[in-house]
Amino acid sequence: MTNPSTVNPNGLKILAGNYLHGVDLSPIDEAWEIVCRVHQGQRHFSGELYTIHLLEVASMLASMHLDFDTVLAGLLHGVLKEGVTVKELTDKFGKDVAGIVEGSTKITKVTYNSKLASQADNLRKMLLAIATDIRVLLVKLVDRLLDMFLLDMVDREQQLDMARETMDVYAPLASRLGIDWLKRELEDHAFKFLYPEEHYNLSHTMESSLDERQRYVDEVIAILHEKLAESNITPIRIIGRPKHLYSIYKKLIAQNISLDRVYDKVAFRIIVETVNECYEALGTIHANWSPVPGRIKDFISVPKANNYQSMHTTVVGPRDHFIEIQIRTDQMDRVAQEGVAAHWAYKEGQKVNKNDAKLFRELKKLVTSLQDVEDPREFLDSLIGELYDPEVYALTPTGEVKEFPLGSCPIDFAYSIHTEVGDHCVSAKVNGRQVPLKYQLQTGDIVEIVTSPTQVPRRGWLDLVKTSRARTRIRSWLRREEKEKALKLGREICEKEIKKYDTSLKKIIKSGHIRLILKQLHCNSLDDLLVKVGSGAITVQNLIKGLQPAELRKENEPVATDLPPEELASRMVNQHVSEDGKDISGVTIDGIDGMLVKVSQCCRPLPGDPIVGFITMGRGVSVHKSNCHNLLSSDPKRWIDVSWSGIAEKNFKVGIHVSAENKRGIFSEISSSINLDNANIVDISAHTTPMDQADMTISLEVENLDHLNVLMQHLRQLPAVINVRRL
Repeated sequence: MTNPSTVNPNGLKILAGNYLHGVDLSPIDEAWEIVCRVHQGQRHFSGELYTIHLLEVASMLASMHLDFDTVLAGLLHGVLKEGVTVKELTDKFGKDVAGIVEGSTKITKVTYNSKLASQADNLRKMLLAIATDIRVLLVKLVDRLLDMFLLDMVDREQQLDMARETMDVYAPLASRLGIDWLKRELEDHAFKFLYPEEHYNLSHTMESSLDERQRYVDEVIAILHEKLAESNITPIRIIGRPKHLYSIYKKLIAQNISLDRVYDKVAFRIIVETVNECYEALGTIHANWSPVPGRIKDFISVPKANNYQSMHTTVVGPRDHFIEIQIRTDQMDRVAQEGVAAHWAYKEGQKVNKNDAKLFRELKKLVTSLQDVEDPREFLDSLIGELYDPEVYALTPTGEVKEFPLGSCPIDFAYSIHTEVGDHCVSAKVNGRQVPLKYQLQTGDIVEIVTSPTQVPRRGWLDLVKTSRARTRIRSWLRREEKEKALKLGREICEKEIKKYDTSLKKIIKSGHIRLILKQLHCNSLDDLLVKVGSGAITVQNLIKGLQPAELRKENEPVATDLPPEELASRMVNQHVSEDGKDISGVTIDGIDGMLVKVSQCCRPLPGDPIVGFITMGRGVSVHKSNCHNLLSSDPKRWIDVSWSGIAEKNFKVGIHVSAENKRGIFSEISSSINLDNANIVDISAHTTPMDQADMTISLEVENLDHLNVLMQHLRQLPAVINVRRL
């Protein structure tokens, strides 16, 4: 264990002083005093003093040559949890340091009902802070990496939780910043704890072949130097390094192959002076070794969103081994390794680099796309899905590059431009050619989105899109639409029930009784009540109880839903008609809205059939026959009485089954009979039975139950027809 008396910030000041020339480093001593005071005696989960962990975070940030405020924030990033206020930090170190510390501090004072909710809210807080200052993420990434180095010290459950979050969130975020070494370290350490057996086997095998691999690397580097010299190209350096373990493991899984069949375990990097030499070097390599089709990628002319630039090619090298070669300039190599830290934008008096500004805008778009997602599970799924590793690079007509996961469609492209473009997308032109929305984007496609003000998102789009951004926006629109439908339906239901007491919703609001009802039904507002009624969250029975004056309630009255489902459904049907036979129901098929009331396709009721409504979750009322099996097996508390009065639709689909003698002309006879009864045949399927009968299933459009009964009676009168029944 380290002796506390030997722990001091002198090493940190030396590291910072090596590159922060002319900067007053005394705030490090002031920060260290605060750290030692508030964290006195505290231990990191590894057992080491917590102050040492903070010092290591700040030192790693300094080794990355980050600005002084970021280094200070790394040292102070735990003090807010120990009673130090944001104002104190602002007064002493400035608003930037205070902002970074606040953004990188976990939420701990709120009690959560689940570990998932806690994780989601901490990540949400971090993302919002990142949108204001990207340095928050740099502190969090370094803090997480140092934690991963010591993850052996915690129990298995915590190892899995931290490793999963690191793999799903922190490593992809490091990739977004273009910090390749940090991404690789995070992935390999997470891999070690998520798949310990696979990690051990792979690392052991790679270690055992180290000498052989090094000889091969030396051989290839020598050949590259020779061939490039013949083309008058003098590289600054050529590097051959083993690919990191997790990237090899991903290849084994994706291609379902054994390790001995992974030939490109080593990646070669050629660093040259100029962009022209990059392309000349590529030509020389392809002139000597055969390139693998589809594995040549030009990220120099079309950089990745994280500013990464390089030429990639895979060739069949010496001894017929596949080798991956990257070619780039020295500046490109620095950006590829260090990302935003290669030309840090927060240095004194330095303006934000335009490429960094674009990267920050993309991260802000990510934050914006997730702001409306409230459910913790959906938020985490959307975040992980949004941090995809891009495989497709498509372009706008103006040449702006958009990155997508494999299998993305024009709808994904539309939402990457703007939510409004996505919501109103009707089609797309790819490379000047009209394509359907299900078209899968390819690298190099130039995509133009066609919109229409009448177009709205469809539920079926969720099956097409691949990006979380598009999926989140579509779901958000559908939820708003469903809420509006539920609000309208809830209002209709409430008005109907209130009429029984010779009053109205308006009068209840005016009298103030609505406050009592809202309190009793645990609603925040009238709209909240109406939405919950319309979506089925508040049952009609509970609504009636809330609306009914206390003096009229019969506490001992049997609850209707205690009845058998068949009897309850029958009673609800009987309520539709008064003694004189006139409809008295306040809710009708078209009395609400055609979008809110749908005729169920499982039993296909017709006007004239006894019916009961079922309040679905967010999709209005589904109308079933009173004896429908699906209805009778559902929750009776969500049933509602509906009626056929004021029917808007003129034709309803229904299915019938016809058995007849298998004789010539039977189909024509049956079709003619149906046509004579002014019904429309939608679909017909038929087969012959072992008894030489013709069995037909016919889908029809009829006006009502009487129309169907007459049609079926006429079919039964045909001499060759044996049986007719409704499906």
